[in-house]
This record gives sequence, C-alpha cells and structure tokens, in this order.
Amino acid sequence: MQAPAVGGVRVRKGDGQTIRLPRGASLTDFAEKIGVDAASLVQVLFALGEMVTATQSVNDEVLQILGEELNYDVQVVSPEDEDRELLESFQIEFGSDEGDEEDLAPRPPVVTVMGHVDHGKTKLLDAIRSANVVDKEAGGITQHIGAYQVATEVDGAERRITFIDTPGHEAFTAMRARGAQATDIAVLVVAADDGVMPQTVEALNHAKAANVPIVVAVNKIDKPDSDPTKVRGQLTEYGLVPEEYGGDTMFVDVSAKSQLNIDGLLESIVLTADASLDLRANPHQAAEGIAIEAHLDRGRGPVATVLVQRGTLRVGDSMVAGPAHGRVRAMLDEHGDNVDQADPSRPVLVLGLTAVPGAGDNFMVVPDDRMARQIAEKREARERNAALAQRAGRRTLEDFMQHMEKGETDELLLILKGDGSGSVEALEDALSKIDVGDDVALRVIDRGVGAITETNVMLAAASNAVIIGFNVRPQGKATEVADREGVEIRYYSVIYQAIEEIEAALKGMLKPEYEEAQLGRAEIREIFRSSKIGNIAGCMVTSGSIKRNSKARLLRDGAVVADNLDLASLRRERDDVTEVREGFECGLTLRGFNDIKIGDIVETFEMREIPRS
Repeated sequence: MQAPAVGGVRVRKGDGQTIRLPRGASLTDFAEKIGVDAASLVQVLFALGEMVTATQSVNDEVLQILGEELNYDVQVVSPEDEDRELLESFQIEFGSDEGDEEDLAPRPPVVTVMGHVDHGKTKLLDAIRSANVVDKEAGGITQHIGAYQVATEVDGAERRITFIDTPGHEAFTAMRARGAQATDIAVLVVAADDGVMPQTVEALNHAKAANVPIVVAVNKIDKPDSDPTKVRGQLTEYGLVPEEYGGDTMFVDVSAKSQLNIDGLLESIVLTADASLDLRANPHQAAEGIAIEAHLDRGRGPVATVLVQRGTLRVGDSMVAGPAHGRVRAMLDEHGDNVDQADPSRPVLVLGLTAVPGAGDNFMVVPDDRMARQIAEKREARERNAALAQRAGRRTLEDFMQHMEKGETDELLLILKGDGSGSVEALEDALSKIDVGDDVALRVIDRGVGAITETNVMLAAASNAVIIGFNVRPQGKATEVADREGVEIRYYSVIYQAIEEIEAALKGMLKPEYEEAQLGRAEIREIFRSSKIGNIAGCMVTSGSIKRNSKARLLRDGAVVADNLDLASLRRERDDVTEVREGFECGLTLRGFNDIKIGDIVETFEMREIPRS
C-alpha cells in the first residue's frame, strides 16, 4: 500500500497508536519509534512551516503537531516518569517504601518556614537552633536554602523536627515552592505589628498548593504596637481559622528576638504532625531523597545538602543526585560534625559527588559506581535535550521572514554563575519574568555553580554575552582574559540589584520611540520665484512658531500634498532668522520642493523621543 502524501511528502501514517517520547526528543527519536526515515519527518515539518533538523531537540508542541499530522497519539513523558522508566531498566525501585508494614518506622516531620520579608523567619530559626545566620547574610536576606534538625520534648518524650529554611525574597519563588513540596508542615510567620502582607499570601498559596498542614507563628508579640488578634482575623479571610475560633489551624504567639514561647511552637508542630499526618518510612531500604541546595566548595569540591526521605544513607554508598553521581566520602550535620549514617527526614551535607546537582533534584543510592555513572549520564542527556528544546522554541517560516523584513530582534545574552544552584535558578527565573516588550529579548545561554572561569569568558566573547556573578569572583586568569576580550562581568550579592540593573540594560537596548510635536502653521500669501533657490513662499504665521531646520508638510485644501520636507531657509524681511512667531510675516523655502501655491498651509513639526517608563 502506498503511503499517503503529507504536505507533499510520502510518509506512512499511523492509526492512532500511542508514541511515548522524552521531553526534548529529536525527529530521529520520533522516526525510530514509527520506523521511518528522519529526513522525511524534516520535510513534513518544513511543509507545515517548521524548520527543524533531524537531530535538533524540539519542544512538546512541535512533537504534538507532528503526531496529529501523522495520526499518532504523542505522549511527552514527564521527568518523573522518565526517572521511573530509567530506573526500572536498571531494576531499581523508585519513589516507594519497600517492605512490609512492620518495616515502617516513625520519622520526624519536615517543616518549611515561610512568610513575608522582614517578618522574622531567619530570626525565628535562629532562636530555634541557637545559631546566628542573619548577620552573615547580604542585605539581611537569606540567600540559600539550609536544613537543620532540632529536638524538643513533648509529653515526656524527645521528638525531632527538621527545618528547611527558604529565602525571604519574592524572586526566590521557585525555591520557596520547592521547599513547600519537600516538606510535611509549613510554618507561616506573620509579624504581629505588620499583619498579612503580599508575600504572606504568596507563601500561603504555595503551602496550600503543596497540600500541607499550616501552623501560624505570630511573631514580634513583644513589640508595643503588636496586635495578634488582628493577624488571626486577617488570616481567617484566607481560610486559616484558628482553633480558638473553632477552626483547625494552630496559631502560636512567639517572639524570636526575646525567645518567647519557642517551645510552644515546636510542640504545636509535633501535635499537628501527629494529628494530620502518618509520618513513617522504611529505614532499611536504599536511601532516596531530595537535594535541597548545592554549591562548589574550593577545598571540598561539590557539596550538596540532601534530605533523606526514605531509607538510610551511609558513608561509602554510591549515589546519583540529578545529573551528578559519586560515592559518599563524608557526611556532616548542621553543626559541621561527621555522621556515619542519615535516617529518614535527616538533612546532611554530602561530600564526594562528581558535579553540583540542582536544587530540588532527586537523589538515590544504587548498587555500584558504574550504575550510578550510567544513570547520571542518561539524566544529564535528558535534561540537556529538554533545555535545548525549551530554548529553541517554535520558529516558523513566517517568523523567519518577519525577522528578515524588520531586522533581527535585539537580544541580551547572559551567562549566570552563582555560589549555589538554588541562587542561580532563582535569579534566572526572576530575570526571565522581566518584560520590556517584543523588541528586546533576554536569553541565558549558560549557567553554573562556582567561580567564573576562562571558559565562561571565552563563551561570552564568542556570543557577545554579559557575565553575571552572584556571590562569586573570577578564577585564575579569567579577569585578564575578560579585559583582553572586552567581556563585561557584573558582580552582585543581593538579587534586587541584579534584577534592577538588567531591566535597565534591557530598556537601554530598546530603540528610541518618537512622537510628533507640532510647532506652528503658516499660510502662503505670495510666491516669489528665484532662479538661484527656486520658489520662495511669502507666509503669515497663523499659529505657534516656524523654526528653521524643522520638518514641514504642505497642506492644500486640507489634504497633505507633501510630507517630511526640510525647511531649508527662513527670513524675516532681509534677515536670516531661526524662528518667526505667530502674527509675523516671513519668507521660507522647502528643500527640493517647488510646487507651492497661494493659500497652501505650511505645517512644521519635530520628532521628540518618548522616555521609556
């Protein structure tokens, strides 16, 4: 049977079969699944107005369009499903507690502290763990996600609680949201003197989206203008009804500065966990969990803060964390002390990985180093393809022709380097939301953790990009190379400043916009002919003023006869003048235009630049 023509190309059509493709798959991957030549799929897409090569990663939308055209049900596999399928191919269980009911043991609750900036989140954690973090932070803002475990006594028994500290700046929304997803309970900090603020609502929405119980810590109750009752009333409007009002949300009045009622807050967290959640995990299986934060340490190499969610992580285990892998060389707790093993809900600092994992990447322990390397390589390839597909986007023939007609869109290219993967991700997320219209685009061509290297500088030189360093500095001869190549490196320690300056740079790249400002009108009442300079218009200025070297248009019977003319000369009696005001007579000539008649109106104007808002 002959294959039907699709867009003029002969390709065998399907009959509605389901094709599963990973995110960022190429046309070659698609062709292998349906048993056709990849070149024919390139031609099909070309006929549909898409220019894609056979090996190029394409986004989900293009894969869906191609599937519809060829009558295939294309399912783009999510990263979680890909992980599951990848691990199944290695006969590794993923995302479940192995064993019987009796193998499950209680685990401590994992708590995220969230709320509005300056409402005392870090001070509260400082009071809980008795370690001053605020003084070390640039601008008083927590720049990293950290994790800490504390102990408290409830009903005569010692209970442990793990805290994840999410940054307070609104630009770190992605990191805060990830923190909520990794936790069991959210503590919402609200200042008693300030009440509910925009970021309080934002944090509340993240906690609700993660479907976790919420405990409200009403902070700063020792201040004279504090009003805890007002906070309770405000949060009732958002669905958080205090227990004393007949609701199911625990509100605890605390003061982080005076360390008032901290034990009461810890007890409320434990009681909420006992009442609302069944927190158990199997400590005897291979460890799995999430990388909360990671950075490159000069002396120790890649260092990752991981939260064990099930199983027990031990020194010497082979592990995979996102695209990174390695053998656990050492583990440190929040005090910097060595630990030999980490059971469920225990956060530890892990040394021994080959690369820096991303904030929020899943980690797991596998039987040996060889398997860890293979899984990490496949994960890295998958993430790279997905990123390429996302970056490429859809580029149609129509788009291409429009770009050719109006000139290329101005684009600001950036290379981001930071001290932690969470910081880099959050900065990229914030920058991507800057909107200055369609004329200028921003694109991050590379991002990474650690010092700015010569490789970064050479990439910036080749791409004409700007390097943004967030809490990092150049390494080796990078500064020297940057000076030689003319590459700009900008350094920031607070995210506000970076966003403001990049936005200003984008607005500076915009082509200036002009508006017409009318100057004056003059009526032609006499015409004087000159063999040397052509026709001279004898005029009476009827409104505004006529200025020499301004632009002019000629109106006849209300219609524009000529536009965008230059006012070549302007005279008042026998003298050359620069301006003639309303009510005075003048003589003028229009450069290169002599078709003037008595009764015509000369209208002058100038183009003024509109300041960008």
